[in-house]
Amino acid sequence: QVQLVESGGGSVQAGGSLRLSCAASVDTGRFLMIGWFRRVPGKLREGVASCDSDGDRPTYVDSVKGRFTISFDYAKKILYLDMVSLKPEDTAVYYCAASRFRLDGLWALRQDDYHYWGQGTQVTVSS
Repeated sequence: QVQLVESGGGSVQAGGSLRLSCAASVDTGRFLMIGWFRRVPGKLREGVASCDSDGDRPTYVDSVKGRFTISFDYAKKILYLDMVSLKPEDTAVYYCAASRFRLDGLWALRQDDYHYWGQGTQVTVSS
């Protein structure tokens, strides 16, 4: 099993920054992709960013390109999401997820292909 634990959420004003972290409890050999998803109440969960288990091949949803950066510390098995220039529409619960599949392009942001999920961390951006 892969256990994922997120941290780093909080409340910031628009234009501010946050760093989310996700600690994976098992060997990286158990998954090939890892990423961040988010859900706004009343809406479907959407893929935000992902990369492979080497921290390569980052993929971003258009709405966060140029503002969010995903990275994976292979030695520490910690996934990060650095978020700058935050907007109120970024307000959501952010989830870390890992997949046993190697996914390319937009498939890398499709939640149905992810097998392991964290509990989520709230990010609130006020205007």
